[in-house]
Amino acid sequence: MNQKHYLFSYGTLQLANVQLETYGRLLSGEKDRLKYYKLDKLQITDAEVLRKSGKEFHPIAVKTNSPDDCMEGTVFEISDEELLQTDQYEVSDYKRVLETFDSGKQAWVYVAQA
Repeated sequence: MNQKHYLFSYGTLQLANVQLETYGRLLSGEKDRLKYYKLDKLQITDAEVLRKSGKEFHPIAVKTNSPDDCMEGTVFEISDEELLQTDQYEVSDYKRVLETFDSGKQAWVYVAQA
């Protein structure tokens, strides 16, 4: 059975070329917000990720626990296989966690390793 997942992207997974390279299709999604996080920058050294994104620095979400911090992005619906493909795309500096967004949806988001 192929379960559906929600995935929140605040960075390069919102780019059409990255979606096509990673999933073989364009994703559709809805704008959403996540509280208690802020964005930082991460230098990417993985050659394949650099090739796909064309960007040396990617944003990375850092949990602050401050209600004043919030980040915006897009919640996409993806399959089990696409979730695994996302795990491969995200470098080891990120970890996948399940969070609840302003819309009330629960979605996976890749954040800084603690």
